[in-house]
Parts: sequence; C-alpha cells; structure tokens
Amino acid sequence: MTMRGDCGTTLWGGIEGGGRVWHRAIALALVLLTTPALAQALPYHSDPSAREILPSLTPVPAIRFLTTADFPPFNFRDAGGELIGFNIDLAKRICVEVNVACTIQAWPWEQAANALSDSQGDALIAGLAMSKENGLLFDFSSIYLALPGRFVARAPDIGAFDPATLAGKTVSVRRGSAHEAFLTRYLPEVTQLGFDSEIEALEALESGDADAFFGDAMRASFWLNENLTCCGFAGQPYFRPNLFGEGLAIAVPAGQDAVRHAIDWALVRLKDNGALDELYLRWFPVGFY
Repeated sequence: MTMRGDCGTTLWGGIEGGGRVWHRAIALALVLLTTPALAQALPYHSDPSAREILPSLTPVPAIRFLTTADFPPFNFRDAGGELIGFNIDLAKRICVEVNVACTIQAWPWEQAANALSDSQGDALIAGLAMSKENGLLFDFSSIYLALPGRFVARAPDIGAFDPATLAGKTVSVRRGSAHEAFLTRYLPEVTQLGFDSEIEALEALESGDADAFFGDAMRASFWLNENLTCCGFAGQPYFRPNLFGEGLAIAVPAGQDAVRHAIDWALVRLKDNGALDELYLRWFPVGFY
C-alpha cells in the first residue's frame, strides 16, 4: 500500500556546482551548530578496499533519500522548518560524490521503513536498526558511524582512570540498558547505581553520588558539551555490536545493489577526502571516540 509523507521534499542538486531522542535534543542540536569542535577524527568504519570499486552509475540516475524529522542531531527541522542534521548533510555529500541528483523527504518514523518498502524512496538514512527482521526486507550500506559505550569521570579523575580499579566503586548507568548488562558481565565487582535515563545517571556522577558513569558515548557527548568543566570521557571506547548495536548504516530495498554500491563507494571517498570527518566534527563538538 502506498503511504504519504507528512512533509515536503527537499531537492538537492547532486551534480557538481548545483525509539529515540532526549527531551532537550533539538535545542542542544541547534547549539552544536555554533559550538567550536574538539579536534577528533572519525574512525574508519568502511572497508578501505572499496575505494577501488568504481560503481556503474548507469542504473543510478538519482537517489531519493528518505529520513525523519525527529532525530537530532542526525535529522530534524530547524526553527525555519528546514531539514538539517548530520544525516541530511551526509546524504547531500553522497550525492555530490557520486555526481547524481538527490531528493530528501521526511516521513514519520513509524512510516519511514514502509515507505522504502513501497518504493517511495531509494534509501533510508534515519538510524534504522540492522535487525534480523529488517534484514529480510532491506540491505544496508557500510556502517558510517559506530556507537561505542564509554566511561565518563569527573575532570580530576580522568588522567588516572583505569577500569581495572573500579572494583568496589559506584558506577551510574541507565537501568535496563545494554550498558548495564556490560557492567554486569565484564565488571561484576562494581556497585551499579541505576537510573531511568542517561541524564540522571550523569547528574549522579556530577553530584558525587557515583564515581563514574558508563553508557552510550554519543548521548553522553551531548551532556558533556554542556558540562565540560565537570566531567569528560575516561578510558577507551568499547565496541560491542552484540550489545550496543552495529552502528548507523543506510538502508536500501533488498536487491538494489547499484544504489548500495554507489553509497558504499561514496562513503569511502568521503572518509578519504576528509568530508566525513568534517561533518562529524561539526555535529559532534565533543567527539565520542
């Protein structure tokens, strides 16, 4: 069944020359636009060998990207109603790199995947989970942003931070999360202090009720951007796809290999020429790797 989007389509000339957010996320995303970035490059998630595979663009005259408007700082509307965000900029850069015309249309989250299935678009860039169920319907591009777990500590404790010394100490975490499961599995001797949200858990660290926080690094980076004098990331990032998810990728209808190959090729090119790092630094001033 064909479905209708709730918003208009944004046209982008690709030819050269031409489950899910915090309550303060939109305001914070707008702040990020004017906040200086802390220098940190984006890790290489794609296969570097893909740069040698130039896709045939004959079957890809244009790419119709679908997204949502409720996932800042990835895809949302600014005060003037314009679609902006990391994913929006990335879609535009992909089309420029592949040198094809591009449209970007926002759909409600609950309709976006069905719209892709109904051929209302060629690719969905909105954080769709790479689940077994979605894998039956869609193929996915290379991962363009992995989402690690990280510890956060108060500023005076960052330099000497060592997860091996946390036994008997208190670590705040969101209750029922995969990060709580990580602590239970890998650091069973820590005292967990559970909260209903990451913000509450981070505030417990700030107040001294916890010795450290462990959770989603991306979400923690937003809070740290507003609390730079208090706390910071400590130790190394933890990549556990089986717990934290594989990361963000672009979904395409199953079998649409020409579009997927073009996107993968563009992602490698954008990493190589620095454009992907530029977008990451712009939208994530406190790098979470």
